[in-house]
Amino acid sequence: MTDDPQTLVSTQWLAERLKYPDIRILDASWYLPGDARDPKADFAAEHIPGARFFDIDEISDHRSPLPHMVPPVEKFMSRLREMGVGDGHQVVVYDGAGLFSAARVWWLFQLMGQKNVAVLDGGLPKWKAEGHPTDDNPPHIRDRHMTVQLQNDMVKDVTQVAAASKLGDWQIVDARAAERFRGDAPEPREGLRAGHIPGSKNVPFKTLLNADGTMKSEPELTAIFEAAGVDLKTPVITSCGSGVTAAVLSLALTRLGHPRHALYDGSWSEWGMESSLKVETG
Repeated sequence: MTDDPQTLVSTQWLAERLKYPDIRILDASWYLPGDARDPKADFAAEHIPGARFFDIDEISDHRSPLPHMVPPVEKFMSRLREMGVGDGHQVVVYDGAGLFSAARVWWLFQLMGQKNVAVLDGGLPKWKAEGHPTDDNPPHIRDRHMTVQLQNDMVKDVTQVAAASKLGDWQIVDARAAERFRGDAPEPREGLRAGHIPGSKNVPFKTLLNADGTMKSEPELTAIFEAAGVDLKTPVITSCGSGVTAAVLSLALTRLGHPRHALYDGSWSEWGMESSLKVETG
């Protein structure tokens, strides 16, 4: 893998820069309902030295009934300032699953106009497997200003996605597991219908990853998207259950140099709840 401080970096890359003063490390661990894991408790017990905890559910738009929607710009700036993360920092985001929720926070930084942010390839499991250090010490934090410039073209709402589904001018690519996409398995959130957005394609995010949680090579990523019927020269909207693993697809598309893609923030948590929106199965 080629290290890129704006998309994906290796554990070795981070290990060599762990004590650099401009490095800021964020633990963005988050788990699906029913996983019976407490990411805050896990972080308190063990994390990469110097890491801060990024709470995906808290740093969100609490005015919305949907889970962890994009936060207001002012809230994002305020929370990052409190974490001592700001302009001039190189941010590295990881999670406890390998490569799962960290991509959501990477995407959120990109949405806010912050480019110097990368996901740690393989996350905490790979970091620990290689014998790199962890601790349970709280970080030393000093407030730092962050400049934000919202990139509105990187996010889509339900009206825009419904138009794309009807017109076909944007491809909709769903990151959920195949059985959920087909409607053969129940959704982890109660009250949601089973199935997928009409006309959407399925690229389960796990198919983009190696057994150790690292992202596959660019030729492999290309082959996976193309096998699912995705035209990599056409605009893409990524989707999933609640806008988390859709960002894994967004990260992969960025690695491939895809020129135009956006994320459906409400994803299936919104579409599957709205009875007025059509659903396909199979």
